[in-house]
Amino acid sequence: MEEKEYSFTESMLFTQRMAQLSKALWKAIEKDWQRWIKPFHLNINEHHVLWIAHYLNGATISDISKFGVMHVSTAFNFSKRLEERELLTLSKRENDKRNTYIKLTDKGTNLLMELMAAYEPAKNSVYQGSLPLRELYGKFPEVIELLAIVRNIYGEDFMEIFETSFSRLEKEFLEKEKNHDRDVENVV
Repeated sequence: MEEKEYSFTESMLFTQRMAQLSKALWKAIEKDWQRWIKPFHLNINEHHVLWIAHYLNGATISDISKFGVMHVSTAFNFSKRLEERELLTLSKRENDKRNTYIKLTDKGTNLLMELMAAYEPAKNSVYQGSLPLRELYGKFPEVIELLAIVRNIYGEDFMEIFETSFSRLEKEFLEKEKNHDRDVENVV
């Protein structure tokens, strides 16, 4: 492929614009995330490990590291802390001694479900900040350009895990809604 030349100014302005917007957005996300999980005595990395372990169902430390965008030692150390709290187990497989596998315990799954039940959209600034766009266009922003940038940086494997985990999450919520609607019909 022929390489196109872009001006230094164009490159610098784009990079700095992305850096500033990303930092501002991350700060809001971080604040919301910490407020949400604090009552459960978790930090962001611990919650992220639980979340990924649940949605990848049989993840390795390497998977947690890659999808959680954290160093392998960070993924391992936070996983060990969660194991000490009996929220997940770490194990080796007979046919694969190189990888450490993570599995949520019932206690870990229950905590994750409690966390989801405790989510309050009204206290989430990113969600609230997106509502005017949803009202205007009838849907939340799809951030397709952002997805393309992340795909180009982290690759197809990352995006496949991303899409799979959110498809699984959506399926779980749709099943809960269906069961809830069925329960309401049985009461009436």
